[in-house]
Amino acid sequence: MENITVELGDRSYPIYFGDDTLESLPDIIEHIGVKGVIAIISDTHVAPLYADTVENELAKTGLKTVRCIMPAGEQHKRLDRIEEFTGQFLEAGMDRSSLVVALGGGVVGDTAGFAAATFMRGIPFIQIPTTIVAQVDSSVGGKTAVNHPLGKNIMGAFHQPSAVLIDMTMLSSLPDRELRAGLAEVIKHGVIADEELFAHMESHVEAILNKDLSALVLPVRRSCEIKAAIVAEDELENGVRANLNYGHTFGHGIEAATNYKTFLHGEAIALGMCAAGALSLSLGLVDEAFVTRQRQCFDAYGLPVSWADMPVEDVMQAMKRDKKVRAGTMKFVVADRMGHVIHRTDISEDQARQALESLL
Repeated sequence: MENITVELGDRSYPIYFGDDTLESLPDIIEHIGVKGVIAIISDTHVAPLYADTVENELAKTGLKTVRCIMPAGEQHKRLDRIEEFTGQFLEAGMDRSSLVVALGGGVVGDTAGFAAATFMRGIPFIQIPTTIVAQVDSSVGGKTAVNHPLGKNIMGAFHQPSAVLIDMTMLSSLPDRELRAGLAEVIKHGVIADEELFAHMESHVEAILNKDLSALVLPVRRSCEIKAAIVAEDELENGVRANLNYGHTFGHGIEAATNYKTFLHGEAIALGMCAAGALSLSLGLVDEAFVTRQRQCFDAYGLPVSWADMPVEDVMQAMKRDKKVRAGTMKFVVADRMGHVIHRTDISEDQARQALESLL
């Protein structure tokens, strides 16, 4: 088992990854100093696969556990879910000595983390991400949130986990569509910070899509390293952490405009990155070869690169409500070469609209 540390002073925490990370759960619980009830939050897809295993490991601590299961899907990441979980926590006797274990993908991790952040003004939680997108992105960094019908992740808090446990073998049960969608975030890490990672994704398509762990371990580890370094430098997203939002202003607008029902998160981000690439090209920051290379990589993984029926104006309105908007100004992350991005706040609505229309 390997580990990477997210360096945040006295709130630093490890990211463990390997084939046997769940076996370390009892030791981690002891190290955190948990004395109360442990809540396992999962969803209807993941709980039948892994909740028993996690619960059996937690039983070794001698502490009581309670399961809190939410419906699977982004549309269920809502504020009323937090109220539901809070009631279950209280009924189970949880208090400030308790712990939340998030077992699932990004939706579960975001929701469970926000529940932990708000219960009695904050209790510890552990992330056990079961999808690629959660392993390489959402489980690291402490962003927790739920959605509002008018915008994605509008209600949330920064609440760092006490540990992240990545068990690579869990990817074997991941549906193919979920795998492909999660890989969009890995490709993003290559675009924003590491051209060699991007090249690895280009050259190992077949092995990665076949869930060959020997081909997947480098993208997962390198993505965690990139995310950990950025979070350590800029925990609250006042500067360089915004690099991670490449494609997300467009992507979140696409998700919100479709009520989170048309695309998985990674699929929307792939479209958003294609739009961001088109915007970068129109600004004269990259050439056509960059845009083509990015698009071809997404296409190789079966990710969407165009959307014939896009309601452009609905997406534009959703983008204006995005949490990254400041004083009415939309902030965009654009590429100036493969492996490097910059921030721009001087993008007009017409320029953003043209970038979206490039997807039609």
